[in-house]
Amino acid sequence: MLRTRILGTGFVTGEHLVKNEALARVMDTSDAWIRERSGIEQRYFVEAGTSTSDLGLGAARKALDDAGLKASEVDYIVFATMTPDHFFPGCGALLQNKLGLGHVPALDIRQQCTGFIYGLQVSDALLRSGQAQTVLLVGAEVHAGFMPWTQWDHLFGRPGPAPTAEEKAWNSKFRDRTVLFGDAAGAVVLRAAEGERGLLGFKVHSDGTGFEALYVPSCGFAQRPYVTAGDLAEGRHIPQMNGKHVFKLAVTRMPQVVREVCAANGVQVRDLDLLIAHQANLRINEAVQRALELPDEKVFNNIQRYGNTTAATIPIALDEARRAGRVKEGQLVCFVGLGAGFHWGAALLRA
Repeated sequence: MLRTRILGTGFVTGEHLVKNEALARVMDTSDAWIRERSGIEQRYFVEAGTSTSDLGLGAARKALDDAGLKASEVDYIVFATMTPDHFFPGCGALLQNKLGLGHVPALDIRQQCTGFIYGLQVSDALLRSGQAQTVLLVGAEVHAGFMPWTQWDHLFGRPGPAPTAEEKAWNSKFRDRTVLFGDAAGAVVLRAAEGERGLLGFKVHSDGTGFEALYVPSCGFAQRPYVTAGDLAEGRHIPQMNGKHVFKLAVTRMPQVVREVCAANGVQVRDLDLLIAHQANLRINEAVQRALELPDEKVFNNIQRYGNTTAATIPIALDEARRAGRVKEGQLVCFVGLGAGFHWGAALLRA
């Protein structure tokens, strides 16, 4: 039986480490306030001019090095992001060009925080059907563009103007969301091989009901023009979120889909050796862990160090878990996530 195996992993972050205390320079917040609500201690932001495809390139090179492969051996790219370099085209072709891959196909997918799981499913189908031999799957985000402040030098501790009282109040208006996000990219290299090891199965779902609980109101073609000066003045280009609704969805649907993928593949949740959940909020992941009755040694979290990097969180966590010896050959690993749309899903891997 052909199964898709993960041959290599790698990740990169934005250039600037920003601890919680630093965010207090541009908005009304504190380390204690952020930790209590999210578990996050720090995140990384890019320097101006660094794009999502740039981060994807860095992660791709590391994953290829880890796999012991050359870029020229990749014959298909799958790129998951909700923060592309441009409205169009997507980042897949931009990464293809930066890697010097000629005319290999590049697919862009938009499932936000569940993008990596959907990307795994698509890549698995491409490989096991023979449509591709080596797939490079990337999840990358530059959330800095969503941030409402303009005082980046001051935030990074460089010489530059501090926000006025009015500007700080504006920045603080969005703090429930902006403290959560960071910039990073993760990548995996995939090939199919015969044997019992590899991706075992998937369960994915979508439900557009109530999408307004987590979305960007403007910058889309449901309105004309797709962005206006009023949108920017009112902050409608920044994601809006009903935090309580999203939390409730995540802590119910994520455990449910883990049970579904386990049942479909003839294993029990207790058989899992490691659960790697999308890193949106540590409180969500703790609730999912309790619902699944998994001990601490079977769960991997790193949101404390990177914040929510959307499509990049799972490949980053996988890379760190592998390097820490938490993923060993033959072990059963489950990936799970829920994101805007809403989309949610889980994937099962025999490492």
